[in-house]
Amino acid sequence: MREHRAARGADIPPVTPGSLLVAAPGLGDPNFVRTVVYMIEHRPHGSLGVVLNRPGATAVRDVLPEWAGLASDPGTTFVGGPVEHGTAICLAALRTGQSTELPGLMPVRPPVQLVDLDSDPAVLAPRLRGLRIFTGYSGWEADQLAGEIARGDWYVVPGLPDDLITTDGDRLWERVLRRQGTPLALLATYPLDPARN
Repeated sequence: MREHRAARGADIPPVTPGSLLVAAPGLGDPNFVRTVVYMIEHRPHGSLGVVLNRPGATAVRDVLPEWAGLASDPGTTFVGGPVEHGTAICLAALRTGQSTELPGLMPVRPPVQLVDLDSDPAVLAPRLRGLRIFTGYSGWEADQLAGEIARGDWYVVPGLPDDLITTDGDRLWERVLRRQGTPLALLATYPLDPARN
């Protein structure tokens, strides 16, 4: 735990919609080992986000065929977190300069938008850079997330739209840490099992 606090430094950036929570190397919760969570909402009563680097086994075409042609590779739903696996959440990255004043869109941190899956995908299609559908989400009650961050379980860093739609999710954790500069960048090479180092 000591190395995590040292790497975090004294100042903890605020969590905002569009921030990323990057799991610390020592975070042992199996739901969140080496995860990157995109924050959708952070309010005094609680916080909500989705895990970006946990592709699921279900193809989008099998559950939401009308959206399948718009889903970014690998074309599967992603496991957004351990809460409400029956809930589908869709996030889209719009092309630069596109209007966000479309039915079925709610801004998270432009150009990233929350998409109503009951809306017409054909209207959104020409404006998209990419789209991801998540089953379930990651949620925290009031003050729970602040406690986990203070304990050193998460690093709060800025998110990029490309993080949402990357096709290289297996390496997202390392890539996000590496682009932060030192000391966080040094953790990108932290072994999954330190005993085997």
